[in-house]
Amino acid sequence: MPRPVIRVVNARQHNLKGITVEIPRRALTVVTGPSGCGKSSLAFDTLYAEGQRRYIESLSTYAKQFLDRMPKPLVDHIEGIAPAVAIEQRTPTMSARSTVGTATEVSDFLRLLWARVGIPHCVACGGAITRDTPQSATETILGGGAGRVRVAFSLPATSRRDHAVTIENLRALGFLRLEVDGTAHHLDELPAKLNVAKAKEVLVVVDRLVASAAQQARFVESIAVAFAEGEGVAFALRDDTRERFTEFPACIACDAPGTTITPALFSFNNPRGACPTCNGFGAVLEYDESLVVPDPSRSLRDGAIDPWTKPRYEARRALLLSTAKALGVSADVAWSALPADTRDTLLRGKTGKFLGIFPFLTGLEAKRYKQYIRVFLRQYQLAKTCGDCGGGRLRPEALAVHVGGRSIAEASALTVDELAVWLAGLALDANARIVADLVLTEVTARVDYLRDVGLGYLTFDRQTRTLSGGEAQRIALSNALGSRLVDALYVLDEPSIGLHPRDTDRLLGLLRRLRDLGNTLVVVEHDPAAILGADHMIELGPGAGERGGHLVYSGPVAGATDTLTAAYLTGQKRIGVPSARRPLGPKWLEARGARLHNLQGIDVKIPLGTMTVLTGVSGSGKSTLAYDVLYRQLEQRMSGEHSAKLHMGEVVGAVDALTGWELLSEVVLVDQSPIGRSPRSNPVTYIKAWDEVRDLFAEQPLSKQRKYKPGTFSFNVAGGRCEACDGAGHVQVEMVFLADVFVPCDVCGGSRFKREVLDVKIHGHSVRDVLDWSVDEAINRFRHQPKLGAALWQLQQVGLGYLRLGQPATTLSGGEAQRLKIARELLTAQKRGGKKLYLLDEPTTGLHLEDVRVLIAVLDKLVDAGHTVVVIEHHLDVIKRADWVIDLGPEAGPAGGKVVAMGTPEEVAKVKGSWTGRYLKPLLQES
Repeated sequence: MPRPVIRVVNARQHNLKGITVEIPRRALTVVTGPSGCGKSSLAFDTLYAEGQRRYIESLSTYAKQFLDRMPKPLVDHIEGIAPAVAIEQRTPTMSARSTVGTATEVSDFLRLLWARVGIPHCVACGGAITRDTPQSATETILGGGAGRVRVAFSLPATSRRDHAVTIENLRALGFLRLEVDGTAHHLDELPAKLNVAKAKEVLVVVDRLVASAAQQARFVESIAVAFAEGEGVAFALRDDTRERFTEFPACIACDAPGTTITPALFSFNNPRGACPTCNGFGAVLEYDESLVVPDPSRSLRDGAIDPWTKPRYEARRALLLSTAKALGVSADVAWSALPADTRDTLLRGKTGKFLGIFPFLTGLEAKRYKQYIRVFLRQYQLAKTCGDCGGGRLRPEALAVHVGGRSIAEASALTVDELAVWLAGLALDANARIVADLVLTEVTARVDYLRDVGLGYLTFDRQTRTLSGGEAQRIALSNALGSRLVDALYVLDEPSIGLHPRDTDRLLGLLRRLRDLGNTLVVVEHDPAAILGADHMIELGPGAGERGGHLVYSGPVAGATDTLTAAYLTGQKRIGVPSARRPLGPKWLEARGARLHNLQGIDVKIPLGTMTVLTGVSGSGKSTLAYDVLYRQLEQRMSGEHSAKLHMGEVVGAVDALTGWELLSEVVLVDQSPIGRSPRSNPVTYIKAWDEVRDLFAEQPLSKQRKYKPGTFSFNVAGGRCEACDGAGHVQVEMVFLADVFVPCDVCGGSRFKREVLDVKIHGHSVRDVLDWSVDEAINRFRHQPKLGAALWQLQQVGLGYLRLGQPATTLSGGEAQRLKIARELLTAQKRGGKKLYLLDEPTTGLHLEDVRVLIAVLDKLVDAGHTVVVIEHHLDVIKRADWVIDLGPEAGPAGGKVVAMGTPEEVAKVKGSWTGRYLKPLLQES
């Protein structure tokens, strides 16, 4: 019987050249090829888009109305496709309320666990909170010794406002005896002067019994009646004592009432559980002196108090200077040199008309409804741990409930690996184990999935907005396993990104488990190990952009022989080890005692004028060392200030000493953050080449005749752009229950400009046509424009020749955005002198091995020009080409943050405790 397949007929999405391909179902298929060859067009814009449409078609009539808004793939027909799930490299949310625990549903199961088997404690005294049952109350009474016992309940004043009616109702309910203010009475023998409506306390006796085991069943029944009639409260009365029992939670030590335990009590996104002080954020915003006075070396006259340096507060500055004079201090003395009491007065005090900066800022909060006021105030606020919940986000009643001796906030602060160990060793009694069995099974499975994707170092209280794209994608992958979907189509975008080679095998095992559940997996991937582990391979190409989009190969991985990817897989082509490495020293950048997060006072040194690779397993501290320590410290020393947004929670790592920085002119961070967040931002504007194009169009005869200026051909300012879409070419459509989509503007048809502007042409091509050209095509057509050609040539050199000039920034991957930044740096490096240090974050992201070769050549150009390049990287071909390697580890999180090895690649390969060295050694021997 032939294997079922998904058949795609004549796919023409973007640069796909009408390909027809079959993808085996219930198999792991890798789609590969050079960057820009059409992999994402096939996987996401065709397969996933159609799978999503099929899913919508299966829903209600209400959902089907959105089909017309959804982009329809350019394809003749797709057979055998299943509902699709996309797992992309995108941070799931920017909300501070979203954490790793909430994103993985682990928090949901922990809330159930705490609600079912948690042991509550009194917030006031720490005693255990209990609630009585008829059985437990009976055991307590019988344990109090023999004797006569009266079981009773209290009659509240609100239910006995009329004496006669109250007595009649009690008779109707079958009760015969009362105890009024301590005196016993029979209902048939009540004193004439007795009025229960005016009594302080009225107890209704349910039964009179002798405390003995033989009466146990009768006690249980009587107490149950007392609970029912007494609104959950019953009394056991002896001659000289009384015992109070309640169905409601209460402290056994001080009788303080407890809180009813439900899962909502443990949710910081629910008003019932959130800390009332910080509203469930775990932190409160407070004005901080380090932000208000960012540079203590400045004087009052030079703007030491930053908020009053703004133009609108000129009067405040004048009042500040006059107040300083009245206080007897000079306005020209550094802030740090002012007396402590003077500084405190200027910050928090009030003297005459002068109001300190802190109360001044607090007073402005009344105008927070104005956006500019909110933005202004936020600059001077730091998020500080909430004093009431200690960062646990929950109200005290929730934090006082323990399982295994921990609160749910303490459990959420554990790493994935630590929680797995804690759950495995959790000691519960037999009844609690039965109640929690299903919950423990589910939460343990999800924790194990997270470990399988190499995220064992993450804590569950970590905000998802702090995750990298690769980490967010692997969380989505673990969620896919937890959902246990069957016969679905999963489309993944390079899940190996951010993974050390050690973790790739574990990832492949996870993908196979997803396949074995009966699902179809289509994975866009370049990693050789991931490709070799697939069931089926589809290679597109043979080149990028217009030279791509063709089906080069489709079949088993072992059957590929004469393709570009096969050449690298079989060893016919490889990136070789340099015949001679650059000499090291004598100039070094050295950091001693670097510490932040899991870095505990490590010493590292980087040879200047070389390429250094910073590597190690995921979570070992690479980004902390590169960005938060080295980059921030170099910024501070070179420019006198750093760019860390302290008010947004960004931190600056500390060092005991930093030497060698004086030999550098600038430090440049080239990360994978987007170059723009709207469709108006694109490659040609980012490298400042569009100005040249606008000038060319403005010089055409028709432009001069119509008096068009260069600004007419700008889609960022009013004039010639389409005003319906503000020059974006697309408008955003809200999809309600799906992700919002961008659709072409109805007015300009996606051209970005007014119709009359498109009449102006260069050699028969309008401004819209130029924006649709690839970089490669534009270089050829603008070969007589040296300045424009030089800018575009740099894009070509970093492997981005396939990009369209007007391609929206929102469609670029993190790797493409990073290479755009490299191209711009190469362009500006020619204009400015000095020796720079470049910090790059995994620049091989999204690159085929052939493109990695091109990237290495680009980095070599920067080094050969005298610059220093530091690269965070896992790609072994980049590591083996480096001059110097710093390997952090040995593991992730608390078990990492140490220098495992430091030296040349050959020296690192000899270190037995280095995971990087273990995988690097065979490659050095092959080359």
